[in-house]
Amino acid sequence: MDTYGDMVTLLLCFFVLLYSISSVDQQKWEIIVQSFNPNAKATSQIVTDTSIEEGDDDVEGSMEIPEMMDDFEELMYSLQELAQQQSLSDSVSINGGEGFAFITFQDMVFFDGDSSVLKEEGKPILEAFGKAMSSASDSIQQIQVLGHTSQAAPNIPNEAHTDRLLSAARSAEVVAYLQQVSDLDPAKMISAGFGQFRPIATFDTPEGRAQNRRVEILITRTGAVEQNLDAYYDQVYGQ
Repeated sequence: MDTYGDMVTLLLCFFVLLYSISSVDQQKWEIIVQSFNPNAKATSQIVTDTSIEEGDDDVEGSMEIPEMMDDFEELMYSLQELAQQQSLSDSVSINGGEGFAFITFQDMVFFDGDSSVLKEEGKPILEAFGKAMSSASDSIQQIQVLGHTSQAAPNIPNEAHTDRLLSAARSAEVVAYLQQVSDLDPAKMISAGFGQFRPIATFDTPEGRAQNRRVEILITRTGAVEQNLDAYYDQVYGQ
């Protein structure tokens, strides 16, 4: 108990000392220096100039403290929070890498089967994501909306005309709605339809075909090194 009491007393003295010098003036500092070294000269270790103003003794470099995250990095967190708030963890995946963010929506979020009409319940979701992207618009180089379909039967390819038009119409619908509800620069927005030809799962099972029917949003960062789509897919979905 004696040892513990001594330790607490010393800690108290230490914090009192810290508090006493929390706003340093010349007199306080002089007293502290002399208490540690009574033989020290009065001015040898004492700050005497308390009138330094901004601009005096300038040195190279910036006085600004850098922020922990920039707009693009904050965008990733905002998108992930949105997915959680909207309870979309089963139908939306959000991934990121060096200079890009990648959002994958299962097609049932925005569209009914074989339809390119944007569902009413999907509009608030798309609007929320559009507003989040608008907050980082200066850091965004390009937004690509990619539409995909799935092969209806494992061994029978879709009819080419219908397949291509459906995926292209879905991506165009998403881009058009984002343009209406956000402050994103329309010149940065691109829509593309790939039909059934970029699958991420098998056509042999209903679960695999459901994964292939999707809408993706690829957001690239200003100044980032551009990659081809296969490189982004390798990072997001794996080989």
